[in-house]
Amino acid sequence: MSAANPYILLGGEDGVRKLANAFYDVMDELPEARTIRNMHKENLDQVKEHLFMFLTGWFGGPPLYYEAKGTVCLTEPHRPYHIGPEERDQWLMCMDKALDRIGASDELKEMVREPFFQLADTVRNRDSSERPKLPDNVIAVG
Repeated sequence: MSAANPYILLGGEDGVRKLANAFYDVMDELPEARTIRNMHKENLDQVKEHLFMFLTGWFGGPPLYYEAKGTVCLTEPHRPYHIGPEERDQWLMCMDKALDRIGASDELKEMVREPFFQLADTVRNRDSSERPKLPDNVIAVG
């Protein structure tokens, strides 16, 4: 295994951007990711850019997300969304497929497997993916 960090193994900025774009392209395409896709706006350009900035710093490159946002806290922006184990696993599935799509090396995939799980599990804010059943006289909005 090399001493290179994920940012270097991906080829720097261009590789991280390709991964961020591939991730959201996969999410947009896969019916199995519908639950997490529905948490996003129709246009994914802004969130692709945010993921690119976050991953750049997280992978060992320049801290673009921190420079733009002043923080790298991920729990707060995800708080309004119901993220349980199923949603976490959908995110991980999309990231695995995105890594495959961009031709990431086995070394990189192994290097990020556990950290990605920890990252996705940190954003999880529910113990269950089941949504509570609303009483018959309540109408869900959104």
